[in-house]
Amino acid sequence: MRGTALNGLETTIQKTHEWLNDIMTAIGADDAHLAYGALRAVLHALRDRLTVEEAVQLGAQLPMLIHGLYYEGWSPKAKPAKTHKAAFLDAIRGHFAPDRMHPEVLARAVLTS
Repeated sequence: MRGTALNGLETTIQKTHEWLNDIMTAIGADDAHLAYGALRAVLHALRDRLTVEEAVQLGAQLPMLIHGLYYEGWSPKAKPAKTHKAAFLDAIRGHFAPDRMHPEVLARAVLTS
């Protein structure tokens, strides 16, 4: 049983590295901190714009480590945040220095990885 738990942990670590590598490739930057920040910002912005049911369904499909990142700081609400593209991108932009990278580039990298 102990080996199985460790295998599961190793698997989620590997999947998380793969996601981060895919994001770095998509944004053309060899910066794991930027990729991690983009993943976190985009997942939070998306999560906060879904209904509670949709947010939970998405969270259930994520690898364990990313699952924890996704739910970090979440406060379920009866209704999702009203949004449009600009507000979604502003939510992502709020996590980065203005000159780091355009939030739409980051969002596309995360959502296509």
